[in-house]
Amino acid sequence: MKVFSVIGITKSGKTTTIENIIKELRKRNYTVGSVKEIHFEEFKMDVEGTNTHRHKMAGSQLVTARGAYETDVLFQKQLSMNEILSFYNHDFVILEGVRDTCIPKIVTAHDVEGIQDRMDETTFAISGKISNSMSEYEGIPVINSITEIEKMVNIIEEKVFDRPPDMKDECCQKCGYTCAELSSKILKGEAERRDCILTEQSVMLKINGQEITMVPFVQSILKNAIEGIAKELSGYTENGDIEVCIKR
Repeated sequence: MKVFSVIGITKSGKTTTIENIIKELRKRNYTVGSVKEIHFEEFKMDVEGTNTHRHKMAGSQLVTARGAYETDVLFQKQLSMNEILSFYNHDFVILEGVRDTCIPKIVTAHDVEGIQDRMDETTFAISGKISNSMSEYEGIPVINSITEIEKMVNIIEEKVFDRPPDMKDECCQKCGYTCAELSSKILKGEAERRDCILTEQSVMLKINGQEITMVPFVQSILKNAIEGIAKELSGYTENGDIEVCIKR
């Protein structure tokens, strides 16, 4: 699954850019999902007085509203981006307004200051209103998502790669880089996605069917503990796979 984010100041063209990207990706027969980050602190999807709000106030920790054409699942907390993306299995997922990830980013802006405030090593394209007045900024293409949408999606197909694990900087770096640094190098053509040693894990852990990415240290602990027990059991072979399933 390939994930990228579109970030920029209010009314710089984020949503218009995303709309046009989605339309072009769907035109090319990709499956597409999206996530909208809402920065209004008081935002709530549910409102006081509704039946679902009454469920929440009574203590329900997960509320679902099912209608004829829509199902809304209401968590009573902010989920991490990794938790949110676990619900997606699309070819591309586009995040709007999400900055705290190591994934590739498109910056939309009114002016150069708007670019400078948000551009980082994972920026691979610039769009929004500023695309009416320039075509490149510091080597990064500036593309009008209305008149040049095919060019924009061509770059997305070229640059965006399978979502990295987005581990905390202190947790891994076994490839020699943080996840953000590796993402930057992939975008520049100086590394490949497969350079992440977590791409293929020797130990697999699934919780409720969802595979959990583990750094090598955690994989080693889990592997040694399970092998230490399995070696004492009849049927153990040195080169055989070991599967453990815990049902609750």
